[in-house]
Amino acid sequence: MSLPDSPPHAPPASGSPAVAAALPSSAGATANSTGNRIEQAKAAYCGLDLEPRLEELAHQGWESLDEATLTIHLKWLGIFFRPVTPGRFMVRLRLPNGLLDADQLEGLADVVDRCGEHGSADITTRQNLQLRGLLLEDMAPLLVSLNAMGLTSRQSGHDNPRNVTGNPLAGIDPEEFVDTRPLVQAIQARLLGPGGPRNLPRKFNVAVGGAPDSFLLHNDLAFLPAIREGSLGFTVMVGGFFSAQRNELAIPLGLWLPGQHLADFSLAVLRQFEREGSREARNRSRVMYLIDALGLEAYRERVLAEFAALAGAEATAAVLPHDGSHLVGRAPRDVCGLHPQKQAGLHWAGLHVPMGRLDAAGMAGLAHLSRSYGSGELRLTESQNVVIPDIGGERLEALRAEPLLQRFRLQPGPLEAEAVSCTGNRYCSFALIHTKSTAQAVVEELERRLELPHAVRTHWTGCPNACGQPYMGQIGLMGAKARHEGQMVEAARIFLGGSMGSDPRLAELHHKGVPLSELPDVLESLLVEHFGARRRAGAV
Repeated sequence: MSLPDSPPHAPPASGSPAVAAALPSSAGATANSTGNRIEQAKAAYCGLDLEPRLEELAHQGWESLDEATLTIHLKWLGIFFRPVTPGRFMVRLRLPNGLLDADQLEGLADVVDRCGEHGSADITTRQNLQLRGLLLEDMAPLLVSLNAMGLTSRQSGHDNPRNVTGNPLAGIDPEEFVDTRPLVQAIQARLLGPGGPRNLPRKFNVAVGGAPDSFLLHNDLAFLPAIREGSLGFTVMVGGFFSAQRNELAIPLGLWLPGQHLADFSLAVLRQFEREGSREARNRSRVMYLIDALGLEAYRERVLAEFAALAGAEATAAVLPHDGSHLVGRAPRDVCGLHPQKQAGLHWAGLHVPMGRLDAAGMAGLAHLSRSYGSGELRLTESQNVVIPDIGGERLEALRAEPLLQRFRLQPGPLEAEAVSCTGNRYCSFALIHTKSTAQAVVEELERRLELPHAVRTHWTGCPNACGQPYMGQIGLMGAKARHEGQMVEAARIFLGGSMGSDPRLAELHHKGVPLSELPDVLESLLVEHFGARRRAGAV
């Protein structure tokens, strides 16, 4: 795939004094932004306004860009400077509900391939893709190419509404209550539209549940399917988030609404947060802190007032009081393997992608499988795996024989299938360990040593920012340092007890620092003691 020429550029360089006059101010900036360096940068202009200037910035060279442009404003376009790979950038897409098709994945594979040894892609825990190894001069043509493919990277980073997630099996799931795809698409269209937020106090995660196992309480805003007086709609949950300072599950807002109002309600919540959320200390700026400051009842009334102003009286009348009960009662299913769809005669194939890491050849291969055996559609899961739907029963044996399934297996081991990992310090300067390679090596070693009666979900993260969601894992692991034989070495904190079932709870700290060299032995003992694992005969 060849990238088309970039669009014409205009306003002056961000380092010039004229930039404040040339570029419009970010909506939602408040008076207290003047005391915060990041808020000052955001108030100067919105990063979206950099898009027509990308070719100019590339000509200047990344090293000439001021810090705010490089590390803040470009993220509004989904472009991320990575200090550990200077000169090579990451682009985070938006894939609502984790959906893409074979043509799109092939196009993205070509983008990664042209980055050579630097190119790779990661499936994220928000059903999304991150492309790595790109140069700044790639960005202008890439954004044009993404638009031509029906994709976007807009507002996928920093203080923006992130990728909206939903049931990865939506529309094919025999157990679903509602197809989340049109609902998620409507929310994204509303949030990225002309009236959408451009300057939130902090990032904001939105999710829609559609099945019994769509546990989504780590989101700032989650809509869970619920029955009220015989009608199927959604109860509203708010305030979930993980950070280095605090971790919370979302709580009931006390409201229920029909699906057709989710998009407007989401925008109302985001507008209220944009206007009233704290911009003083970034570690106290997520929406749960706003709920704490106002009180839940006052917060609910302000959101309802915003919704009324946005959607009108008729829509407001459809939002009703609710006790927060819902139809979600179990942890997410392991999607790996071949499973019958709700459509007679069709199946989905859940393929395990080790730690969510892909290269160009793997991406192209998955696109080929989806086109050859299914309908050309693919879905990404929060467990960083891939689903290929719409496979006829007569084609299952041929699919099983595909060589690519030796790499992306239908039946991974009980630890491999649900092992989730953040990027790690290969690409992230905050991470304290190589999470993906460490996790893969440890999981493979434990699979060699142990037999497990059921899958155990492990979540690996490189630092306390918790991008790998360690508090959601039955076992959570966080990069750390520990003293071992008189020296400070790479280590992992261990968390136990996270549940995404009917009684949701966050994992709690079990060990403050196990040297990585000792981690397989320690985890082996924990799996035997707490999860019914048995040591394989002859394993050493």
